[in-house]
Amino acid sequence: MADRLWVVIPAAGTGRRMLGDVPKQYLPLAGRSVIEWSMSPFLARRDIAGIVVALAADDQHFVSLPTAGDPRIRRAVGGAERVDSVLSGLHSLDAVERDWVLVHDAARPCLHADDLSRLIGELATDDVGGLLAVSVADTLKSAVDDRVQGTVPRTNLWRALTPQMFRFGLLLRALREAVQTRRAVTDDSAAIELLGLKPRLIAGRADNIKITVPEDLRQAATTLQQRSKTN
Repeated sequence: MADRLWVVIPAAGTGRRMLGDVPKQYLPLAGRSVIEWSMSPFLARRDIAGIVVALAADDQHFVSLPTAGDPRIRRAVGGAERVDSVLSGLHSLDAVERDWVLVHDAARPCLHADDLSRLIGELATDDVGGLLAVSVADTLKSAVDDRVQGTVPRTNLWRALTPQMFRFGLLLRALREAVQTRRAVTDDSAAIELLGLKPRLIAGRADNIKITVPEDLRQAATTLQQRSKTN
């Protein structure tokens, strides 16, 4: 039997920088909520075994979404940190050691289906797994108190995106060890790296942005609207 593909979407955050009453993953965007756009590329595929969305314990928004009743979607209770939500999602899966898990941010609504297919295809036989990423094009500065301290060489620097794709057993072990050793990890790749492994970078589209501030929402709307005109 082929290794199955599962999806975990951590969605327990509140999005404080958006300055709104509604968590950013539920903000309206081009006719849907942000999280509906984030889930849509996975729901469009027949090879996805299931999706777990890790929600805040008091979340009252998700159940009202049109896609909430999809039989492939189940819910888990998320935690205070991203790593806690991903772990909760993993524990809710019916996965086995060699199954693949794709972890995708609830606030990344612009994942392109082509990027998702390339990630899955290129990592299918990889020993470690990997992630979508974009090479850094801008000049980078280090600073203290808003004063430039130096220019950081951008050669070999990448911006990490999601989804990030790893074997279920490996990812579970990596995240558990990160929590137990109190090592801060801001994405799943960082936890894998702490095991001494080297995830593979798969070049993705720069418009796969994460909604963080209001301007990001406007940029995402433009991206999605442009795509709808070309499809």
